[in-house]
Amino acid sequence: MSGEERAAEVVAAARALVGVPFRLHGRDRDGLDCVGVAALALGRAAPRGYGLRSGDTAKAADWLKAAGLRPVVEGGAGDLALVRPGPLQLHLMVGTGAGFVHAHAGLRRVVEMPGESPWPIIGWWRG
Repeated sequence: MSGEERAAEVVAAARALVGVPFRLHGRDRDGLDCVGVAALALGRAAPRGYGLRSGDTAKAADWLKAAGLRPVVEGGAGDLALVRPGPLQLHLMVGTGAGFVHAHAGLRRVVEMPGESPWPIIGWWRG
């Protein structure tokens, strides 16, 4: 499968999750958090026992590497963006090429948002 085909597959899988309720540590269509969305979109196992409020980017990078992802300089459709919504908070979003799909805790569901990330992007990861 080409890189473009894989990216399209990941984006389609992420978009299929839009509307699923938010649930911390959720791993299925009954409820998802950002790690659950990323895991399902990429078809990877999700880590357990994590706390994204630690702000520990090294630990997050270790989880992403353990899931078989690699860092890339510039992300795009089908890649994961690791972002910092707050001083001690990390969040994962799936890039669509025109925006992002992610589990929005405030809206209590998985959403697709157009445009640039509203939060600083710490790094991009590709599966």
